[in-house]
Parts: sequence; structure tokens; C-alpha cells
Amino acid sequence: MQNHKRTKRMATKNSVSIKCEKIQLLRRSEVLARCAFSNSTLHRLIKRGEFPKPIKLGSRAVAWIESEVNGWIRQRVEEARGKAGNKY
Repeated sequence: MQNHKRTKRMATKNSVSIKCEKIQLLRRSEVLARCAFSNSTLHRLIKRGEFPKPIKLGSRAVAWIESEVNGWIRQRVEEARGKAGNKY
């Protein structure tokens, strides 16, 4: 009589590794405070494609992904610091 061992195969060929990250959402008032501009400027920049678009939370609620807003701010700082003669 042969002894058959059952072995579990670990899926490696087609496995997908998913990194979980915490996504924080910012409401309009927080975005306006962080970016220091008006609501009309916010809408103008979004329309031009110069600011991240919000995500829809409900029929009358939107929010922005914090990391996208922070990235936009970081990019503005890098652009400002990279200009010749700008020491501030």
C-alpha cells in the first residue's frame, strides 16, 4: 500500500501582492485651507487640469485624496525653490 501525501501548492506564478495603504480624504474646506486659495480658483484649476480632481462620495459630497493634494503642494514648492534668484 502506497502512502500518498497531499501537499498544498502555493500560488506563485499568478499571485498578486497587494499593498494596503491608508487613504485619507480631504473635504473642500480642508483643501482650500491647505492650498490657500478661493473656491473659484480651486474650480478653475480643476477645469484646466492643473489640480487633482475630487472623488464623488455621494449625490452632493466630494473629497480629495490627501496624497494627491500633498503631491500638488510639494510640486509647487519644488517649482518655486528651483527658480533662479528665489531664496524664499
